[in-house]
Amino acid sequence: MVSSRSSILSILLILLLTPFVVSLHLQDRFLRCISRNSESFFPFSTVLYAPNNSSFNSILLSTAQNLRFTLPSVPRPELIFTPLKESHIQAAVICSKKLEIHLRVRSGGHDYEGLSYVSEIERPYMVVDLAKLRSICWNIANYHNSAWVQVGATNGELYYRISEKSKTHGFPAGTCSSLGMGGHISGGAYGAMLRKYGLGADNVVDAHIIDVHGRLLDRKAMGEDLFWAIRGGAGGSFGIVTAWKVKLVPVPSAVTVFTVTRTLEQGATKLLYRWQQIADQLDEDLFIRVLIRTANVTSQGKRTIATSYNALFLGDATRLLQIMHHSFPELGLARQDCIETDWINSTVYLAFFPSNTPPEVLLQRRNIVKQFFKAKSDYAKEPIPETALEGLWDIILEEENPTVAFTPYGGKMSEISESQIPFPHRKGIRFMILYSANWQDAKENAAKHVDWTRKVYKYMQPYVSKHPRETYVNYRDLDLGINKRTNTSFTEAGTSWGLEYFKNNFPRLAFVKAKADPDNFFWHEQSIPPLPFHMK
Repeated sequence: MVSSRSSILSILLILLLTPFVVSLHLQDRFLRCISRNSESFFPFSTVLYAPNNSSFNSILLSTAQNLRFTLPSVPRPELIFTPLKESHIQAAVICSKKLEIHLRVRSGGHDYEGLSYVSEIERPYMVVDLAKLRSICWNIANYHNSAWVQVGATNGELYYRISEKSKTHGFPAGTCSSLGMGGHISGGAYGAMLRKYGLGADNVVDAHIIDVHGRLLDRKAMGEDLFWAIRGGAGGSFGIVTAWKVKLVPVPSAVTVFTVTRTLEQGATKLLYRWQQIADQLDEDLFIRVLIRTANVTSQGKRTIATSYNALFLGDATRLLQIMHHSFPELGLARQDCIETDWINSTVYLAFFPSNTPPEVLLQRRNIVKQFFKAKSDYAKEPIPETALEGLWDIILEEENPTVAFTPYGGKMSEISESQIPFPHRKGIRFMILYSANWQDAKENAAKHVDWTRKVYKYMQPYVSKHPRETYVNYRDLDLGINKRTNTSFTEAGTSWGLEYFKNNFPRLAFVKAKADPDNFFWHEQSIPPLPFHMK
């Protein structure tokens, strides 16, 4: 009896320890390989972490925004590699191929489906975390107005460093200050200046990428096809981008921000219908997004819908009020609603930091909102009727903590060709829609919240773009379909999610993939599949 119990305990102990033994074995093999394939004598053991390392969990979770992918039940990598130099990444690519370790790459972790650090299919796998590649080098003198930014730097860091060099320059990327520049620009990078200057990806003039052979290439060496693909074709498909050369854009010394909120009881439905008619036609210096949430009406003891008009205007309050009085008087914007500031402080405001927060907060690299969530996105070409909005309110009120956001297009976005870069959502798009169910407790019924996003997405189908139903690739949604094997080809993968993200640019992306990575080494559940030779 004792012997039997001992055997069972031994088996259980072996089962518990096996993952750690496997990781340690891989760690040892990877360290030997990377040392052989590196020109330096750098102690790689200081930047390579296995699950038995005390820092493993903190590094894995450091930039994970969606807490759904931090639960113990979710697969975890056998190794995390945090390179300090591009040469370290070159060696990592060579060794992951030699040792047949599946590789995932992340720069910031704002990854809606966790694809940059979770693999549900491939084993073993490792994560190359680029957070330590953060340098920013300038060329503002001599009217070049550009900067090289490594992909581990965040939006906030780039914005702050720009402001240190110039008060009249900015960069048109996202409003969330903790986004890593690698994945952000790879998927397009939209923000509050998109109507004036387009996307972040529209303003990239060069890049560094490490290809499947471990070579470090710039724009000239990689060629125009690959350079086209990485600016909006999404991350994880073509190689590892390590740096972007971005073109800075002029901003005035004074800009204006405001947030005006209207509830259903204050005419929110008619106001939003009016916004839909004019938001993409406003002065291109003016960006007004609408954030839709639930709120409590304390006097009546019930919940309602609150619509917040959150804006950036590239100019002073006087000119803004003139434009609003002429184009959108229904909002009733008043001088006391307007905050005149400079561009760097406007980025703090739009990132929803508390009032009077100094811009140094942008250097903290922290995401002020970490939660469990499931999200989807749409593009609208026509205003959603008032009756349909009323139905939308009913669905929103079913969810405890939902977020729906309407982001205006038009302006510069309508002037850029759909095929200029892979990001195709241009002329004819009035606004983008984000739907998100959010919750804080791991014990909550996640399926209930996920089902809500699917319900609202289904409800909105008649009112959004069609053939294809367009969606934003940086709001990844695995409901749209996945690649099931690492050798998935273009024909095997199907085209549903690819067309929704990229429209007619999808076949060209697959063609570039076949040239850059024909064996599909850089793969994840929605990576670009290679186009078979006979289809080229």
